[in-house]
Amino acid sequence: MSVPLFNLAPNLTVSRLCLGTMTFGEQNSMIESFQLLDKAFNSGINFFDSAEMYPVPQRADTQGRSEEYLGRWIKDRGISRDRIVLATKVAGPSGQMTWIRGGPECLDGKNITEAIDNSLTRLQTDYIDLYQIHWPDRYVPMFGETEYDPARQYCSSPIEDQLHALSKAIDAGKIRYIGLSNETPYGLMKFLQAADRAKGRPMIVSLQNSYSLLCRTFDSALAECCHHESVFLLAYSPLAMGILSGKYFSDGGPTDARLNLFKGRYSEGESRYNLSKATVTAATREYLLIANKYGLHPVSLAIAFVLMHPLVASAVFGATKMWQLQEVLNACHVELSAEVIAEVNKVHSMFTNPCP
Repeated sequence: MSVPLFNLAPNLTVSRLCLGTMTFGEQNSMIESFQLLDKAFNSGINFFDSAEMYPVPQRADTQGRSEEYLGRWIKDRGISRDRIVLATKVAGPSGQMTWIRGGPECLDGKNITEAIDNSLTRLQTDYIDLYQIHWPDRYVPMFGETEYDPARQYCSSPIEDQLHALSKAIDAGKIRYIGLSNETPYGLMKFLQAADRAKGRPMIVSLQNSYSLLCRTFDSALAECCHHESVFLLAYSPLAMGILSGKYFSDGGPTDARLNLFKGRYSEGESRYNLSKATVTAATREYLLIANKYGLHPVSLAIAFVLMHPLVASAVFGATKMWQLQEVLNACHVELSAEVIAEVNKVHSMFTNPCP
């Protein structure tokens, strides 16, 4: 069975599974990446997500390889461009990735334009279907942080300036639609308001935030914003960096699993998906028990739960091995019963968002 489709925006139909490429060029060689892309595309996935900073963990020697592999695959396979939906992202300020525009320092028009042009070159394409701001150009709690600290705010590029640069790129035919990522309700609404005030400015069609059995923070204020503003969620980390597959609960998991392979080198992931937190392991064990009770593969439970959300357009997942990809493909055709959902919600009430 082919992967179902979803109308994300006018003339933008995406598969309900989106293959993320952040392992391409680090964990996966070009040959391995091509094999995964072949399998995904031949199974009905038309939606592929990347970012200028990928692969992760980020470093100067590999930056941009994920986009390069994706672009080379499309060209090598001779795939018609209109059969592929390409999404990529511009890195927000971090101060750590000095090899990307000095930090990056900010998301002003110059930085956004330069990032788009560089991504187009690496992807070997004339346009990007969905261009996303990877994280905000302002302080927000992210990657496991939950409390806002006003003292940490810094001078940032105005949202209006960011939208102006993106609008110019749309007018030039470089991008078709724009989306946000790792955003807050405040940030989403400010972007929407700014776009509404400026005639001809592009509207936000998607929000790529974390969403899984272990992270349902979207379901509060963000869900309300997205519902009323017709913005759909691209749910990344639906398997909570592989934790929900159960692989880390057998002798600590494979040595080449990300949380083991990159231990101490991937702070953004480790801060959120922290297996040393009792609530993370306790909640995951409960979800694994539910899957076993109802004869479900743990991956099927996790992916099917995400896809049943009415505001989720697509689940953005990663895979480094063919069998992992097949498990996710199998999961997109699973329907969860009311009994399963009731038990899932019971666990959620006991261990609420252990991986925010």
